[in-house]
Amino acid sequence: MEQIIFELGQLPATEVVWRILFWYFGWIPFAIAFLFLAREAWLMHVRIQWSKGQRNIFLAIDVPNNNDQSPRAIENMFSYLAGAQGSINLIEKWWDGVYQLSFSYEIVAIDGYIQFVICTPEKFKQLIETSIYSYYPDAEINEISDYTEETPDHFPDPEYEIWGTEFKFATNNNALPIRTYLEFEHQFGAPETFYRDPMAALMDLMSSLRKGEQLWFQIVVIPMGFDWMPKFEAEKKKILSGSMKFSIIEYLWSSIIAIFTTLPNIIFGVAETEMELAGMKKKEPKKMLDLDPGEKKRMEGIQKKIEKLIFGVKIRMVYLARQEVKNTPKVVNGFVGYMKQFNTNDLNSFMPDTKRTMTSANYFNKQHKIKEKQWKIMAGYKDRDTTRGMEPLLMNVEELASIWHFPIASVVKAPLMQKAAAKRVEAPMTLPEGEQQIDMTRAEPIFEDNYDLDAEDHQQPETTHHVQTDDEDIFTQERTSDKPPANLPFAD
Repeated sequence: MEQIIFELGQLPATEVVWRILFWYFGWIPFAIAFLFLAREAWLMHVRIQWSKGQRNIFLAIDVPNNNDQSPRAIENMFSYLAGAQGSINLIEKWWDGVYQLSFSYEIVAIDGYIQFVICTPEKFKQLIETSIYSYYPDAEINEISDYTEETPDHFPDPEYEIWGTEFKFATNNNALPIRTYLEFEHQFGAPETFYRDPMAALMDLMSSLRKGEQLWFQIVVIPMGFDWMPKFEAEKKKILSGSMKFSIIEYLWSSIIAIFTTLPNIIFGVAETEMELAGMKKKEPKKMLDLDPGEKKRMEGIQKKIEKLIFGVKIRMVYLARQEVKNTPKVVNGFVGYMKQFNTNDLNSFMPDTKRTMTSANYFNKQHKIKEKQWKIMAGYKDRDTTRGMEPLLMNVEELASIWHFPIASVVKAPLMQKAAAKRVEAPMTLPEGEQQIDMTRAEPIFEDNYDLDAEDHQQPETTHHVQTDDEDIFTQERTSDKPPANLPFAD
């Protein structure tokens, strides 16, 4: 070591710097980079191997015909997913490749027919069904195939055109909340409440699609622990400290102004109190009473968001259409308009991720960039990937229920939305048991509709009534000729 120091003392300064940075210690950054890449490659390898043993299934949910549940029921349904979150130790993570499984809540429209779909790991199927039936006992759940399997993977495609994107927070701040469904309620006088369902805009857009058009809406939900809490608390402290983000030029300019402002005070020995007025001493944190209305609202918004369960979330949309019927401006602008319903200028808002995932490009090599983005957004959607694209957003269950919920029947009119075709009701107590015969001359009607059957002005829709005994239920099903196309993956 002494010999090395002696040799360096005999060399010019530039040679000394060169040897220290590149000859003696220059290998260290490359070694660190190599170890980091090797670690990530190993983690990816073991995760791929573990994921091969995990199977996803797809559940189609037919909404009840007369659904009157508010999004609060969906909020509770999302909270139920917290049971899927589990701790993973170091051996499971780095040797077995175990990672947190996720769920994908989707709304798909094909040729104008709308279906709610949930993609779930097979071992959590009962968890999902229980969460739905707990609040929607009349819903119908059927296992289906993946509706994305028959669509192309590589673009440009001679038959189909694709446009897609992920959505992000415009503020890049996960702690600030968006506008939630509670703010869509309008009080006209207690106790009556009028609710303007934001889902109406999306249902209307999806119902207007023509044959050959498809619109996919996907929300990947990742159960989380409480690792996000320090970030949210740091945002609250930032508001109380009054700190703001500046660009480098603004920071340098403000530093120069501060130096020239306080330099005379330092030279001529200004008292400590005067230096404090000049900004030389650190300011004390603000109190809630000292905050302006905007800062106070942000503090309250962050605190309100923390009160409920937080999930990692990735939001994707894909518009796929045949070349001869595509109407990209209408569908894209309509969907972005739906997402902007939840924006607030003083808190948080959604916007498409124009840089990394949106299938558009500017300036040089546009076609190659668009082709690559189209492939990535389609692969990410089909795989229900949590790592491809942007970092997951942090949203609580109230925010999730605002952007994905079953429409309220009295508010949203979507005739082509798949709904539960039959309603299961309990058998009346007077129903005979066993082999007893029903005397039709004395039997009272099961359902009293108070219709005048002889009047032509009161014709009932054609229905089929099926009555059985021996612990069987009674079904009343309305016939309809408005059935989805045969090529629909979730059609009967």
